[in-house]
Amino acid sequence: MIKILYTFLLFAILAGCSGLEDSEKKKIRKMNAIGEHIYRSHNEYIFPIGKSVRRERENYPWEHAYVGNFHRITEDCFRCRGSQQNAFITQHSNGQETHTFDCGGMDQHSLPFKEGKEFIYSALIDLLNYIQEKTQKKVIVTCGHRCPKHNTYSDTSKFNRTSKHMIGAEVDFYVRGLEWSPETVVQLIKDYYREQPRFRSDENFTHFHRYEKDTNVSTLPWYNKEIFVKLFKKDEGRDFDNNHRYPFISIQLKWDRDQKEPVTYSWSQAFNGYLRY
Repeated sequence: MIKILYTFLLFAILAGCSGLEDSEKKKIRKMNAIGEHIYRSHNEYIFPIGKSVRRERENYPWEHAYVGNFHRITEDCFRCRGSQQNAFITQHSNGQETHTFDCGGMDQHSLPFKEGKEFIYSALIDLLNYIQEKTQKKVIVTCGHRCPKHNTYSDTSKFNRTSKHMIGAEVDFYVRGLEWSPETVVQLIKDYYREQPRFRSDENFTHFHRYEKDTNVSTLPWYNKEIFVKLFKKDEGRDFDNNHRYPFISIQLKWDRDQKEPVTYSWSQAFNGYLRY
């Protein structure tokens, strides 16, 4: 018991000495402190402070990745859907048997290249994101870019030989939840041009005509200066990429809004305008 008491007293003495030392340090610091007067007028500022202005918070980078509750449509959604795992197609013509093979898809080639980088016409991406935002439903891209090899493998019809899919100027899609109401989506496409400030005062874009010449669809297509829109019914336009059971919409680009020039198919652009890996 006496030993415990001595230990406690020793601890108290040491703690008291430590506190006294801290107190002395504070006194010395206070004695050595030097104050300086500020020689300036009350309205004189060395570093002027600007007036506070309220502004909206900018989105974080990951917030730009979404439109509504869904991932934003980007160039990646347009990548070629070819695969070397697909079986070859056998055809007979004039007694000759030929085999058509598919490409290797995104693993073996890029999107179309323009100015040193992968490229899809921005008008198509803007339209799809507008539809997704307005409907709050997911846009399903069934066919974006097709390399020439996959284009032939997917569809050998005459309407497809100069497809703008090969130059990144055409897209096929449907909207999940509106699969059986494609006319609603066509109306949204028209609304897009009537709402956009750069187009809404120009009848070349806001007014849509009907195309009455020969096509591969039963519904007369719509077109304005920039785009040509086809509606494929559930028994129309079936190919390797569009082998689902829903109607779908195809948008072809006619006018390049950035370069202000027509968009036309060219063999050189289709066959030489992308990288092979």
